Amino acid sequence: MSVTIKDVAKAANVAPSTVSRVIANNPRISERTKEKVREAMNTLGYHPNFIARSLANQSTQVIGLVTPGSSDVFFQNPFFPTVLRGLSEGAHERQYALQLVTGQSEEDIYNGVVQMVQGGRVDGIVLLYSKVEDRILQYLRERNFPFVMIGKPYNFVEAITHVDNDNFKAGLDATEFLLGMGHERIAYIGGDAKLVVTVERLSGYENALKKAGIPYREQYVLHESFLLEGGKEAVCALMELPLDERPTALLVTDDLLALGVLNTLSELDITVPDDISIISFNNALFSEMSRPPLTSVDINIFQLGFSASSQLIKRIENPNEPPTRITVPHQIVSRFSTEHVK
Repeated sequence: MSVTIKDVAKAANVAPSTVSRVIANNPRISERTKEKVREAMNTLGYHPNFIARSLANQSTQVIGLVTPGSSDVFFQNPFFPTVLRGLSEGAHERQYALQLVTGQSEEDIYNGVVQMVQGGRVDGIVLLYSKVEDRILQYLRERNFPFVMIGKPYNFVEAITHVDNDNFKAGLDATEFLLGMGHERIAYIGGDAKLVVTVERLSGYENALKKAGIPYREQYVLHESFLLEGGKEAVCALMELPLDERPTALLVTDDLLALGVLNTLSELDITVPDDISIISFNNALFSEMSRPPLTSVDINIFQLGFSASSQLIKRIENPNEPPTRITVPHQIVSRFSTEHVK
């Protein structure tokens, strides 16, 4: 015989309506009562019927997730599984599920979002990126549909809830870390120039060079996809420079890119860090296991995801929630891919 709300109410010594409100995470119910009811649910093995609830409340209890572009980047880059863990945990705490939109082109993804929104399949959306120009963002704003961004919006910063690092400061800090080791010929290998994160980290890099009185060199700045192949292409371009003009250090804005850089330098018999130093971003698991282990800027990816889903659920459950910016801190994790200029 299945366990009912009445059974839970009796075990928790509350009214059945209170159990229903706890399941709906009603803010008027005290945390103490919620804990008591949830403990009774766990003890009895009670599982709410979310399909019935969604029909009654016209709510899906589902959050849509929108990827930045080609599914190749999404499924290969370890940034995304980590941010998904954070999103999932934040959603699970409030009993929401996740639905992913991906595709082989930006058009595929846009159409998927339109179908998701107009089909009433989700209560809100998390954009896992921020682009300089984005028709999906424009579409969501025009429909006044709840959404949150991971990354700082290029426009409407004060009007859009977003979770981000201070990417200008992170780019500046990483560059100054290399400058502090005596490097002056520092190249920047960034991702897609259409992404705001790329623009802001590049701006931090430029600012650090300017403060140090070091000229900005166009040939030292390259933009590649966040894939192994992108790292290889960037290194090959830099190594075509005359020997006395080649960089002594690289700022690489993604660990997977940096792994491609490491592999290619090894093929060219260029030693890290003896011949060239590398600092990268994300502090993914393999950055610690690479050879040599990568110095990397830890941007707390899990926290980015957890905060994004938590903020979105706040907006879903309280449409009058004011726009918020959550800044997740970063820190440089020093390993063995960087050393002082000899």
